[in-house]
Amino acid sequence: MHKITEIIFGWCYPLFKKWDFNETIAAYLSLAVNIIILSSIAFTIYYIFRFILVKTMIIIARKTRTKFDDLLVTNKTAKYIAHLIPLLFIFKSAPIILKSYVYWEGVFGKLVGIYIIFLCLWIIKTVFNAIRDYLKQNPTYSDKPIDSYIQVIMIILWIIGVGVIVSKIFDINTGAMLTTLGAVSAVIILIFRDTILGFVASVQVSLNDMVRIGDWITFDKFGADGDVIEINLATVKVRNFDNTTTTIPTYSLISDSFRNWRGMLNSDGRRIKRHVLIKAQSIRFLEESELRNFKKIQLIETYIEHRQSEIEKYNTLHKIDKTILVNGRNMTNFGLFRKYITQYLSQYPGLNKDMILLCRQLQPTPNGIPLEIYTFSNDKRFENYEYIMADIFDHIFASIPFFDLEIYEMQTGSNLN
Repeated sequence: MHKITEIIFGWCYPLFKKWDFNETIAAYLSLAVNIIILSSIAFTIYYIFRFILVKTMIIIARKTRTKFDDLLVTNKTAKYIAHLIPLLFIFKSAPIILKSYVYWEGVFGKLVGIYIIFLCLWIIKTVFNAIRDYLKQNPTYSDKPIDSYIQVIMIILWIIGVGVIVSKIFDINTGAMLTTLGAVSAVIILIFRDTILGFVASVQVSLNDMVRIGDWITFDKFGADGDVIEINLATVKVRNFDNTTTTIPTYSLISDSFRNWRGMLNSDGRRIKRHVLIKAQSIRFLEESELRNFKKIQLIETYIEHRQSEIEKYNTLHKIDKTILVNGRNMTNFGLFRKYITQYLSQYPGLNKDMILLCRQLQPTPNGIPLEIYTFSNDKRFENYEYIMADIFDHIFASIPFFDLEIYEMQTGSNLN
């Protein structure tokens, strides 16, 4: 290589001297011509090798089954590698061209060396980008925070690269540079505080499997309610259900409280937990004549007969005076309605009967007595889930008057009387 560069660049100065130019002018003219020749050769080498490398990689990508080499082509890895060859040629040729300019030879050598370091880091970045894209296409890794890992690795490589560049520029010993960095570590931590916190958060989120790409999360503090589409070192991007995008600092996932719906989506049903308020004044005991009418309701006909027989046996055995309705055991319209709703839910096709199914009475409130439905729909999709829940409560609202019960409503001008 050295002999070739001597032949290419060594003829200018003797030629100008032969043409009777003085030494200074001959030296400057020789330098100018050599720079033009060097630039021309470098550009020629670059275009030749870029054409060869890009075409070769495209041919290989088409012939192989794996998609990784296709992603290398997409991320232009070959194009950046092609820059290295002319740079190496320039790096080797510079000492010959600038042998009479020792100071500029050192400066130019450092600049080319720095550019080579930056270029190597950029090539590594394109390779990692291809790895990231490849892993995201793999179902096994599609929900993992690959971006965070890539960013951490690149930050470490950039720190190493910058350290090498600084040591080259100022001719600093590596040990001395590490000592200096230790002295200013407090300032570095302050400057890169968010990056460090993001890195710690990314590791914890990954190790604890707190959030995956594709998870539905709700984060009230940031107004996020939707699917996670990206997890990187500094932020987590959430596409909300209204198609807006919310950006959440990664560290907030471990410092604040949020809701991840993955467990529900992976389960056998989605919970329905809603209540209706019943007026306490409308709850009362039922008489025999009323029970005969309620037996016409098919879902509770058998229950009324069995329950009525059981109550009569108890009252007869204990010689209960039934001239007053409150004596002994009795059925209430509210209790019968709870049983009716339980039977209705047990036959409703949209619910998972293998999971909890309850119609329960909650603690009385100043606004009435809550009757709560606690069950699980077998369809977890948002629109279908909402339809199932609305369908159930439509029936409940329409059924309440049949049991002589009333729903509590806030008194307004139209119903004060």
